[in-house]
Amino acid sequence: MRLQFAFGAAATALSAAIISASSGAAGEDPAKTIPTFSKDVAPIFYKNCTGCHRPGEIAPMSLLTYDKARPYAKEIRNKVVAGVMPPWHADKAHGKFANERGLTEQEKAVIQRWANNGAPQGDPKDLPPAPKYTDGWTLGQPDAVVSMPIDYKVPADGFVEYEYFEIPTNFTEDKWVQSVEVRPGARDVVHHVIVTMRPPKPEARPAGFKFAEGMDVPKKESGSSEPNQARGKGQSLFPPPQRLGAFIGGFAPGTSPFTFEPGSAVLIRAGSTIVLQMHYTPSGKETTDRTKIGFIFAKQPPEREMRLGALVNGQFKIPAGATDHVVKAEMTTSADVTLRSLLPHTHLRGKSWEYTATYPDGRTDVLLSVPKYDFNWQTEYIFAEPLKLPKGTTLRAVAHYDNSAGNKDNPDPSSDVAWGDQTWEEMMFTAFVYSLDGVPPGTVVRQQSTRGER
Repeated sequence: MRLQFAFGAAATALSAAIISASSGAAGEDPAKTIPTFSKDVAPIFYKNCTGCHRPGEIAPMSLLTYDKARPYAKEIRNKVVAGVMPPWHADKAHGKFANERGLTEQEKAVIQRWANNGAPQGDPKDLPPAPKYTDGWTLGQPDAVVSMPIDYKVPADGFVEYEYFEIPTNFTEDKWVQSVEVRPGARDVVHHVIVTMRPPKPEARPAGFKFAEGMDVPKKESGSSEPNQARGKGQSLFPPPQRLGAFIGGFAPGTSPFTFEPGSAVLIRAGSTIVLQMHYTPSGKETTDRTKIGFIFAKQPPEREMRLGALVNGQFKIPAGATDHVVKAEMTTSADVTLRSLLPHTHLRGKSWEYTATYPDGRTDVLLSVPKYDFNWQTEYIFAEPLKLPKGTTLRAVAHYDNSAGNKDNPDPSSDVAWGDQTWEEMMFTAFVYSLDGVPPGTVVRQQSTRGER
């Protein structure tokens, strides 16, 4: 429930309609139906909002107590009415998702009546127990924590090339990981973190997808230590290693920790090194960051090995002034695959996404539609029922971009835009989580996958 403070006539009108529709039956004493924070509103906030709206988290205010929530009652009402909070951007017409954020109509009505009747506290004795959170960790105390080896100083201005930090795990045995949580030390300058696991020796894993040709990321981007001549060279103290390893987790504004249901886990080999790809964005003052990663281990060996992949198209150019430029990416399953989630990512010009699957029998389904993509909320859309994609299924992603002056977030509508690491450039990137059907966890193959497969 992150709040922004801009309200319109549409929100006011909708608020009045909801209030009218949710008022009590004719003749009912309104005083008896006015919700209070203690009895009616706090349970809603505790269930839906305080994961973000509490001290030390991403939201700008705490909703754990009446004194902290009361000053924002009307803003909360307006954001709930407008559908901005809780944030959820998938079209309900396509797909069902286990992590969908939202309030019921009854919960919305309670908040409306509370805010429009003075936002009373009520009897503190009615207040339910506040949810318990582990300080600094969303998922509870990790079984193991690794952190950046230094305090990294982010400059006040300019820009920072991707930095890469290598952290030995010192694990003496293979670890099956149920959850991976990234905790930035300085959220205001950490744009994203990508976590990879590099085993002591390279190993070939079974391939699950064959990617369409012509989508590779351009050289001198995303991992290259060479500068892009068009933008110059930013601060760069920790260049990329020769080998990154397998993608196992990450962080971006609005994301949740990667966590998997019982029986499913990701693998970290004994003796592995964790590599952090850090993207920093200077905020106007020098800042120090020391990001850390928490791991919660599976209680027993998993039935399914979860794997993280990326569907990327780096070969595009968005013309200056274009209001609806389309970029596509495509991959085909090279084995029977179960798809768990999709996480779309563009930068400030991204406006919408759609994913479709075409099955071997010719059927086509829309798996996920995000008609109003929001760069501030990098949501992983977790399917309520993981999707079975038989061998030969083609998955297509289509992203739309607005590079015009009509896009208020556009850094420069006068310039063509291509793939680039920095926020003023663009990406067409989808992270996805999957498993290979019928393949035992930890399987290694003798030969490397063919080019274009992962």
